[in-house]
Amino acid sequence: MATTLAPSGWWRRWRWFLSAQDGSRMLFLLFLLGSWQGPRQVGAGQTFEYLKREHSLSKPYQGVGTGSSSLWNLMGNAMVMTQYVRLTPDMQSKQGALWNRVPCFLRDWELQVHFRIHGQGKKNLHGDGLAIWYTKDRMQSGPVFGNMDKFVGLGVFVDTYPNEEKQQERVFPYISAMVNNGSLSYDHERDGRPTELGGCTAIVRNLHYDTFLVIRYVKRHLTVMMDIDGKHEWRDCIEVPGVRLPRGYYFGTSSLTGDLSDNHDIISLKLFELTVDRTPEEEKLHRDVFLPSVDNMKLPESEHRDPGDPGDWPTVGEGQPCGGSEVTCAHGSQGHLLCVLPLRNTEHWHLLVTCLQGTDEQEEAALCSD
Repeated sequence: MATTLAPSGWWRRWRWFLSAQDGSRMLFLLFLLGSWQGPRQVGAGQTFEYLKREHSLSKPYQGVGTGSSSLWNLMGNAMVMTQYVRLTPDMQSKQGALWNRVPCFLRDWELQVHFRIHGQGKKNLHGDGLAIWYTKDRMQSGPVFGNMDKFVGLGVFVDTYPNEEKQQERVFPYISAMVNNGSLSYDHERDGRPTELGGCTAIVRNLHYDTFLVIRYVKRHLTVMMDIDGKHEWRDCIEVPGVRLPRGYYFGTSSLTGDLSDNHDIISLKLFELTVDRTPEEEKLHRDVFLPSVDNMKLPESEHRDPGDPGDWPTVGEGQPCGGSEVTCAHGSQGHLLCVLPLRNTEHWHLLVTCLQGTDEQEEAALCSD
C-alpha cells in the first residue's frame, strides 16, 4: 500500500533541492529561511514535528568523529566521505558503525534514513546488509550486522543476502524488525525469522535514485515505511502495536560483510520529535518502561533487571537515602523530592526517581545524565 509523504510536508521540496543546480539551491534556501515558522503539523490530528539536531546527521558531517566532542562516533571500518558516511566498503570481512553520542529521551519520534547499498556483486553474490538501531548499548561490535548479539532495544534490518536454504516465499533484500530485552539471539541461519515482528521485500541495491527508510514510534505503535521506487511515496512495510521502548537509548547504524560484500552508505539520518495529544487514559497506559517488550509477545526473562512499577518503590522523606542509595533526596518541582540512583549495568547514566513525601501517590521515573 502506497502512502503519500504525509509525515513530512517539506519532503518534495527537499528532494527537488537535492538534484537542483547551485543557483536554484541558493534561491530555495532563501525561500526556506523566509518561510520558516517553527514546528509543522504532520498528518491528521494534533501531531507536530521538530527536527532534533543533536540526534541528526547530514552533510557536511561536521559532527562526526572519534573525539568526545563529536555528536556521532565512528567504529570499525566506517569512514566519512564528502557525500556520505560509508559503513563498510565493497570488500570482504569488514564491519563498521555510526553511533549517536546523545541518548534520546523523546516519547514519540520519527527517524528518516537516507541510505544507499551498491556494489559489484551480481545476484545473490553480495551482502550482508545494514541495520538501524535504538538500543541501550552503543559502540559494541558483534555478529548482528556489525552490532552485538542479545542487544537491548530495537533493531531494523535491511538484509540483502538469504542465508536460509530453500528460501522460496521470501524475496531478498528484505527489511525486518526485532525488539529484544537482551535474552534473544539473532538467528543468522534463518535470517532472523524466529524473532522478527514483521517485514517486507525491499529491492534497494544498485539503484540510480535515492532510497529512504522511515521508522516511526508513536503511542507505543511502531511503523516502518520505505521510499525505494523513486516515486516520492512511502510504502508500508511493518506495523506493530504495543511496542514498549524505554527512553534514554541510543540511535545508531551498522553494517557487516563476510565472504560477500557491498558498499553500505548513510547519506543522512534525521530524527524528528513528534508531539501527540494523549487522553488521560492514554497517559496512564503509556508510562515509562525500563525494558523493551511487545504486547502479546512473550520474551524470555532477561538478565537485565527491571526495577518494576515505580508505584511499588518506597516513599522517603527529605534527607533520607532513596531506595538504598547513598544519594539523599532534595526538593524538586511541585513539592516533590528527587534523588539519583545508580542504574545497574551502566557507567554514566542514572535513574532519576521522584520521591513523594508522605503520600500514596505513585512515583514517576525517567532517565537522566550525570
